[in-house]
Amino acid sequence: MATTDPTAKVFLFLQGPHGPFFHRLGRMLRLTGAQVWRVGFNAGDRAFWFDPASYIPYRGTAEAWPDRFAALVAEKGVTDIVLYGDTRAIHASAIARARDLGLTVHVFEEGYLRPYWVTYERGGANGHSRLMGMDIAMMRKTLAQSDMDTPVPPAHWGDMRHHIFYGALYHWFVMFRNGGYSNFRPHRDLPVTKEFQLYLRRLLLMPAHSIERRIATRRIRNGGFPYHLALLQLEHDSSFQMHSPFSTLSEFLALIIHDFAKGAPGHHHLVIKAHPLEDGRVPVRSEIRRLAAAAGVPGRVHYVRGGKLAQLLNDARSAVTVNSTAAQQVLWRGIPLKVFGDAVYAKPEFVSAQPLAQFFAQPARPDRKAYKDYRRYLLETSQVPGGFYSARGRRQLLRQVVDMMLSSEDPYDALKSGTAAPRQHLRAVT
Repeated sequence: MATTDPTAKVFLFLQGPHGPFFHRLGRMLRLTGAQVWRVGFNAGDRAFWFDPASYIPYRGTAEAWPDRFAALVAEKGVTDIVLYGDTRAIHASAIARARDLGLTVHVFEEGYLRPYWVTYERGGANGHSRLMGMDIAMMRKTLAQSDMDTPVPPAHWGDMRHHIFYGALYHWFVMFRNGGYSNFRPHRDLPVTKEFQLYLRRLLLMPAHSIERRIATRRIRNGGFPYHLALLQLEHDSSFQMHSPFSTLSEFLALIIHDFAKGAPGHHHLVIKAHPLEDGRVPVRSEIRRLAAAAGVPGRVHYVRGGKLAQLLNDARSAVTVNSTAAQQVLWRGIPLKVFGDAVYAKPEFVSAQPLAQFFAQPARPDRKAYKDYRRYLLETSQVPGGFYSARGRRQLLRQVVDMMLSSEDPYDALKSGTAAPRQHLRAVT
């Protein structure tokens, strides 16, 4: 892997995933000789950065942030910025300035092939990813030069409880220890107190929700009817808000239930699966019940809370989503898929272009060979084994991602030039 001189690097970290991952990443980058700084926008950011000497609190307004960012870049000699998600306002404005200043932008996101990988890209992710401009032929041409074995997932990885716990803890600090950041405004519309309550409620109700989910899944699997899956996302998720034609989940639900009633055979059912982190801020269940009754299909529409998707996918006839990354599991199984938003996997070879009612009536199957080539391309480039939230996942992620950040090439160019580091066979990892 071609690397630049780490001692010439100055990394400025902005907001990261909840928990200590960014701190651990910064500490390892310092070991290479690089300088590392962290800008914190609230007490939650400060709580998970354990090096006071490198912490820079930002207490100004959102309007003043772009100029302060440019001043920090000049003052510290920043060469690279590091952030999680590229659409929240403070990140989007920083990225715009960083491009003008010629900085390298390192973007982390949840994995396109989650939960066993995270996404590392440069410049942008999701709808802003370089993948949006790549076609399958281009990927196949690059893969022809690679002799790497396709990485496989581990038998077990991470824990959703870590994610929810760190989210609750982060919002506790913002709610009770944020006195020094009076100008801070969350990137979501919901008040911080409500965010904390929802995280805590979700954490406490996990056992009850698990039982409810198992019962609902068993009823569907034993129901003896063909069914189509609708994969929901969080309404406040950046991919839903920034890269889709919908502004609310209700708009998406109204469309799919109406067209299911119009196009699907009378003996088919629709199973609507919530996102694993759905926390009740949107009344999904009652909205589904109302829309199904209005469409005349109340007995044929089912709601399932989050959890693992595999058990429902095994017997599904098709799946629809806005642009959920869970759709990658659909395509891996060769199940017909319809998407409505911008997504890195929305390639014509394996995503249906049929009108939705026609799709429910007779869904077109994807080109599985094309998808397998696409998946292999992702696994050899932007998908890094590991996770943000569990200690085991962080350890695995740090084994590879620091070298990728120090490379002179982004993951896609590194594979093309033959300088990409080999990927590990994760089933052997303990």
